[in-house]
Amino acid sequence: MHAYRSHTCAALTAANVGETVRLSGWVHRVRDHGGVLFIDLRDHFGVTQVLCDGDSAAFAELEKVRSEWCIRIDGTVKARAPELVNSKLPTGEIEIYVRELEVLGAADELPLMVFGDQEYPEETRLRYRYLDLRREAMQQNMTLRSDVVASMRRRMWDQGFREYQTPIITASSPEGARDFLVPSRLHPGKFYALPQAPQQFKQLIMVSGFDKYFQIAPCFRDEDPRADRSPTDFYQLDLEMSFVEQQDVFDTIQPVLTGVFEEFGGGRKVDQDWPQISYKDAALWYGSDKPDLRNPIKMQVVSDHFRGSGFAIFAKLLEQEGTEIRAIPAPTGGSRKFCDRMNAFAQKEGLPGMGYIFWRDQGEGMEAAGPLAKNIGPERTEAIRQQLGLGVGDAAFFLGGKPKAFEKVAGKARDVIGNELNLTEKDRFAFAWIVDFPIYEQDEESGAIDFEHNPFSMPQGGMEALQGNPLDVRGYQYDLACNGYELVSGAIRNHKPEIMLKAFELAGYGEDEVKSRFGALFNAFHYGAPPHGGCAAGIDRIVMLLADEANIREVMMFPMNQRAEDLMMDAPSDPTSDQMMELGLRIIPQD
Repeated sequence: MHAYRSHTCAALTAANVGETVRLSGWVHRVRDHGGVLFIDLRDHFGVTQVLCDGDSAAFAELEKVRSEWCIRIDGTVKARAPELVNSKLPTGEIEIYVRELEVLGAADELPLMVFGDQEYPEETRLRYRYLDLRREAMQQNMTLRSDVVASMRRRMWDQGFREYQTPIITASSPEGARDFLVPSRLHPGKFYALPQAPQQFKQLIMVSGFDKYFQIAPCFRDEDPRADRSPTDFYQLDLEMSFVEQQDVFDTIQPVLTGVFEEFGGGRKVDQDWPQISYKDAALWYGSDKPDLRNPIKMQVVSDHFRGSGFAIFAKLLEQEGTEIRAIPAPTGGSRKFCDRMNAFAQKEGLPGMGYIFWRDQGEGMEAAGPLAKNIGPERTEAIRQQLGLGVGDAAFFLGGKPKAFEKVAGKARDVIGNELNLTEKDRFAFAWIVDFPIYEQDEESGAIDFEHNPFSMPQGGMEALQGNPLDVRGYQYDLACNGYELVSGAIRNHKPEIMLKAFELAGYGEDEVKSRFGALFNAFHYGAPPHGGCAAGIDRIVMLLADEANIREVMMFPMNQRAEDLMMDAPSDPTSDQMMELGLRIIPQD
């Protein structure tokens, strides 16, 4: 017999009754029934009930074991009495009578319990992650993650892609976040960087003639943490293709993600029709470039109804250049109580409030109610109602000013309204491509032009587009949104060196700086670069959605905490004096 097990803790059934078997695993829980000990023995695969009484030579030793001790038992498979069968377990028809026991690893008093549903502070869970990972939910999440990655790989190979690995130690490159720098011992005073993404390398792979590349790629970014973002590192399904247009990339990644969500989505509906929405329309309709389309609410511009109206706040606001009024329809939200609640929400978000109108039945017909309705009169309120397609029992909320100042709050309000009024369809994955991103933005104070999004994107219209107003330039850049999260980001790349120089020139980067920072890519484009494009899908975020988790750390094996600390491994740590001297570095204390 094998030194540790003849079967896993999920393998034995009634067909094994009478056999002598060996199991190894962890003590999930212990129950003492007056001279008879029952133990649920757990391994990665499942749970088997084992029992022992005073007639067994192992009884005295088994009395000593406690939760999470790692043990090996030898015993005989017995059938449970019909009334004691546990139909919830694959092994629920049998139990093992223990005849021999070996303690493989005793456990000290536990800082957190593995059995049960107790909640523990995240700091405790991360400090003792190896215990936290033993919990059933975490075992399921990590297994799901592994299976999703394997499925992605199979689907990419099936489409003719090959996987290539790119360097982990490389040069610093602006990708929209801070680099993690690595000091060089052999070149004192110089630094490598951990790649924020394989962006330049995968483009160089296309220039090298490989046509279709993918990689399950680690990426490193020194970012401020959020619930849906790691502050240090993450993994993505990275892909690139030659001789393609934007739609070719969409047609490649859609069946991969559709298949993954159908395979692991637990029966939830997976939308097959993925609309393409411009960045401008997404901001207008949803207040976000990653809209949750399970929520049917679309915001609309209603400025004309407030110009010259009796509501002075909005009327005066509209006299200023670049301002507008937007309405958030709220079907079934037509009660003063709900409207007041949403007004309080806006105040918590830092706004003075949020205007509203709601429509009610007064017996002799419909009436528009609320402070706004009184100020602008029945004709304007009726025009608003008709534009928004609302009726009795419905409401609308209003925000005004320069769109960039209130869009984010409007988007949050739309989400809250959809959830509170049960308009958002929960058991569904709703996808949308967000396209036509602006390449440039202007600093309001300095007036300087800089890149708003990926600087490596091909501008729509090529060189000609770069001759006009930079703020009008749109890129062949796209994101995929699902249920309010960005899952994919990508672009058709700028592969022409003259367009690349012009694009960076508009953002204030001279030719020397482009050659210095992106020399390999710039030089490669002079040697027959093919048109190419691709995208990257965030694996951690995809698994988070599939696992129905709200926090990305629930689907990462060993994540950092919110302060980018690894409490288990005590990182970041202080370097030794010898290390600092070898690298030619010293730490300057900060006040």
